[in-house]
Amino acid sequence: MTQSAAAFEQSLSAYAEIVEARLASLLDGSPRPAEIARPGQLIEAMHYGALNGGKRLRPYLVMQATRMFAGSDEAALQVGCALECLHSYSLVHDDLPAMDDDDLRRGKPTVHKQYDEATAILAGDGLLTYAFDIISSPETLVPDAAKVALVLELSRAAGIGGMAGGQMLDLAADRQQPDEAGIVRLQAMKTGALLRFACEAGAIIAGRPAQDRDRLRRFGEIIGRAFQVADDLLDVTSDAATLGKATGKDAAKGKATLVGLKGTDWARAELDRLVAEANALLEPYGSQAAPLEEAAHFIAYRKK
Repeated sequence: MTQSAAAFEQSLSAYAEIVEARLASLLDGSPRPAEIARPGQLIEAMHYGALNGGKRLRPYLVMQATRMFAGSDEAALQVGCALECLHSYSLVHDDLPAMDDDDLRRGKPTVHKQYDEATAILAGDGLLTYAFDIISSPETLVPDAAKVALVLELSRAAGIGGMAGGQMLDLAADRQQPDEAGIVRLQAMKTGALLRFACEAGAIIAGRPAQDRDRLRRFGEIIGRAFQVADDLLDVTSDAATLGKATGKDAAKGKATLVGLKGTDWARAELDRLVAEANALLEPYGSQAAPLEEAAHFIAYRKK
């Protein structure tokens, strides 16, 4: 590690401000062309769901992976914002009563609580589709072949083989608990897929060969698993005031998690192992990979 945890969080916060400003600008310009009607409450709810003080970790990963390969910062910012729109959509929908039924998100009322369920559904739909608008737009300055690759990989990360499919498996787990392999699979789809895309996107934006894409893809998969193990660990060891959302919900619902199956000591050891494996993948890139190494450490050992 080349930075302290506090220094990394400061760096992450600085990038988050850049992402927040660009997201606000993009959402203020949605939809295109400008003459299309803009339903006021829908746009307001999209802003509320997306501009709510998140860490912007996924855009950060896109931007740092791109920078590691000397790719375009501007293109990475655009793609990172597209990914954050899609991630925000998933949170808006996951919070709905039919899904995870949460009242708080980052310490604030969830979108369906602030507005209503129908508005929350449509706000999520708007954010999801706008993600692909951003990537494919002329303002995102990457070659068309790269845009096609980005749209394809993000579609797969978000769709039936990724986040949406993982959410379906998670809902099914409420009725029949999966075994360890089943938990790993659903978490890799629901949580890991977008982190995997964030890392691979940097190699795509920078026009890197398949071996670099594969290496960054694997790095993203590993930190995705670490993210979920850390999340499940926080659910049993932290509190709502610290996290900004309810804790202990998995245990209350009887939901199977790796932490629940194998214990907190195992989880902490597993996080150590995953961080080491992730960082080993970055060794060929030397000091240029330091921000991604620090991100892996942050993901595994964060406090909220």
